[in-house]
Amino acid sequence: MTLYHVHDLQQTSNESDNDYTVAAPYQLPEHWIRYQRSAIFNELVEAKATIKALKTTPYQKDWVDKLQELQLKMEAAGTSRIEGAYFTERELEISLSSSEPADLTRSQRQVKAAANTYRWIADLPDDRPINGDLILEVHRRMVTGCDDDHCEPGKLRRRDDNVIFGIPPHRGCEGGAECERAFSQLAGATQGSYQQHDPLIQAMAVHYHFAAMHPFQDGNGRTARALEALVLQRAGLRDTAFIAMSNYYYQEKPAYLQALGDVRAGRHDLTPFLQFALRGVAEQCGRLLSEIKLSVQKAVFRNTMYDLLGRLESPRKRVVAQRQLTILKILLEAGPLETSELMRLLADTDSYAGLKFKLRALTRDLWGLLQLRTIRSTQIGPEAHLWDIRLEWPTEINEDEFLMKYRKKPKAKTSFF
Repeated sequence: MTLYHVHDLQQTSNESDNDYTVAAPYQLPEHWIRYQRSAIFNELVEAKATIKALKTTPYQKDWVDKLQELQLKMEAAGTSRIEGAYFTERELEISLSSSEPADLTRSQRQVKAAANTYRWIADLPDDRPINGDLILEVHRRMVTGCDDDHCEPGKLRRRDDNVIFGIPPHRGCEGGAECERAFSQLAGATQGSYQQHDPLIQAMAVHYHFAAMHPFQDGNGRTARALEALVLQRAGLRDTAFIAMSNYYYQEKPAYLQALGDVRAGRHDLTPFLQFALRGVAEQCGRLLSEIKLSVQKAVFRNTMYDLLGRLESPRKRVVAQRQLTILKILLEAGPLETSELMRLLADTDSYAGLKFKLRALTRDLWGLLQLRTIRSTQIGPEAHLWDIRLEWPTEINEDEFLMKYRKKPKAKTSFF
């Protein structure tokens, strides 16, 4: 008797079990990469342009290391959430910590396994071929410790062990001989015909075809997205930072599933999914580029504030400047901040801890920074202000202007707050 396991299928209350028996069967593709070149031209050009911009933007390694860890967290969470794993941000943090799997829910174990798999992928040498053995290893790592109670890690589905997935429902390839044949041909294509196409297209093609055949009992979507990440990494994104495509797919889940379904309905014409996924590459790279540019702006601001405020000569001015530097450092790291929160963070710093009249000193210091145009204030209530850095300040001032403004700045208004 043929058994069907339902995956990734959101069944509504008016659907019957008979709906699953009429699911569209899997058809082995004649061509493993087929698409309309003119239809994806604009998306491909934009994606490659944003990748180049990301790679050529100057950055410090510690910035990208922090971004890399954040991207990894987003990727692992996104790939698990697509398939129905739900957890709070606190539960996510716990699952990515050193907690033992026995202490975690299945969803937490899935995201932990995903994060570990992506870390392993990031360290793979570029010359290791993406063959059947590597794909089986990716799956083994993705399901071990979370889904191995019902899915044998790294083992293809056997005869009469079949799956139905998607909306509308589709069958994966038949378990046994057909599953082995489809898996073997796809693994061979990644080393053969795939090499004639752009690496971005290769990444999305392996993602789609792996998900379409569903060769494993579970973890197919997670493995497909991990393989896509591996090929994207080899397309040059590894040089700067990992991009969290799974997070994009989760945020755009209806469009993601629709694009995959459209390709399946079009007899494996990849055009709809390529258009959708390439837009995601451009969007994710653009977001990372914005983060790196923000880090550059903050670094320039930090250098300028230390340089100019450090030039003050009189002891009193140096004391005030030190307090103002403390304010600027906090706003750079944690801003924008409301006045009471800013005071709380300043209270225990070396610059403010010994002051008797902290509010009066803060008033003078903030007023001075406002006159120098290093910060901005936004009134958010009758007696509440929000404080933030003006990152454009270094482009507006030189040393002479700074010293002149510092000498001429008026006394603070004690009623400012």
